[in-house]
Amino acid sequence: MTEEPEARRAKGMGVRYAYETIRDEILELTLEPGQLLDETSLAERFGMSRSPVREALIRLAGEEMVVTLANRSTIVAPIDVQTFPKYVEALDIAQRMNTRLAAELRTDADLLAIAARQRGFVAAVGSGRHLAMSEANKAFHMAIATAGRNPYLASFYERLLNQGRRMLHLHFRYLEAGNEGHLLTDEHDEMLAAIRDRDVERADTLAHLHTRQFRDNFVTFMTHGYLTDARLVAIGQPSATPPSV
Repeated sequence: MTEEPEARRAKGMGVRYAYETIRDEILELTLEPGQLLDETSLAERFGMSRSPVREALIRLAGEEMVVTLANRSTIVAPIDVQTFPKYVEALDIAQRMNTRLAAELRTDADLLAIAARQRGFVAAVGSGRHLAMSEANKAFHMAIATAGRNPYLASFYERLLNQGRRMLHLHFRYLEAGNEGHLLTDEHDEMLAAIRDRDVERADTLAHLHTRQFRDNFVTFMTHGYLTDARLVAIGQPSATPPSV
């Protein structure tokens, strides 16, 4: 009587394991943009059938982390640097709106949650683990979005934050190589203070500056680190010339 539920549970765990492992390797750039993801090879690696791997890839496709081609093969989603300015434009709007709303509508419980996420981010930066750093950065900003009480704007914002995580990882690599640059830490405490003070205009300004810092960091990587990481950002084009951002 218990075999069928156990089988379903095992399958569900298999999907989750495959999904989380592939997702993390995409975010950490272990699986590079444009890399082919073969269901059979992945199933053999994970010691499972192709079905949970396929379901994991479908979920990742829904999050725009993988792309299914016309021939039904699946690749890691490219990082399209040519559309980066449009991405930043959308991120800026979402970041400013969610932060403005948080400053206007936040509760004391929201402030505690945002502050806890900021402490988590500082701890992640101290650990030097890139995956933890980008996850904690996202958690901080999503705590702000939650305080803004608009689930539609929060959902849009989360999608953009997810898409930007690999760009953060590229910059982490650049910094680890001994290059000059800054992590996105400087404005977090100031943003929290503006939200605490219900200073909507200040929160808006800081959110905008935060987006600009992210943009400038990535452009710095593209300018100075592109040639050493060409495989990671050369997407869809055979040219070795870095696209303008």
